[in-house]
Amino acid sequence: MNKELQKIISDLEDRLSNKRFRHSVGVMYTAASLAMRYGIDINKACTAGILHDYAKELSDEKLMDICKKDDVIITDYEKEKPYLLHGKAAACLVKNKYDIDDEEVLSAIAHHTVGKVRMTPLEAIIFIADYIEPNRKMIPGLTEIRRESFNDYNKACGMILENVIKYINEIADDEIDEDSRITFEYYKRYL
Repeated sequence: MNKELQKIISDLEDRLSNKRFRHSVGVMYTAASLAMRYGIDINKACTAGILHDYAKELSDEKLMDICKKDDVIITDYEKEKPYLLHGKAAACLVKNKYDIDDEEVLSAIAHHTVGKVRMTPLEAIIFIADYIEPNRKMIPGLTEIRRESFNDYNKACGMILENVIKYINEIADDEIDEDSRITFEYYKRYL
């Protein structure tokens, strides 16, 4: 682990709640494991993994302000549910705070919440690691998704999206946004 990453971890331990910090460390180590499996730069995976929820504990208003200030495109669905902006806001904040200029790392942070069509391998493993890290509460399908994550990351993305959509539609009794539906349609081909 390089000194920059050690500094980030130390900073986050003071900045985040214990629960959020523990989750972020879990995502970092899960992302590192997936990076080793798929031949992805481990340092990039660790950096994106530890920073993915940097803005998670900010208010909806603050998330909106950060994204507007940085001219981030905000969908109508995100305007209705601003908490979904925490990945995009995190990418904006960590770019300046930690001088991160790697666009792939920033994109992995920005898109970890709902994913996107044609995710890069790094984006996909951060999306997956956030869902499967060891501190997550067991939910139906999680064991199978964890297993598949180390076998075929595209299929794992499809399984996660399918699980999320099922949860939102059936359990939360809510509508899924158009971007998530398009992303699922893309990854459904791997199921």
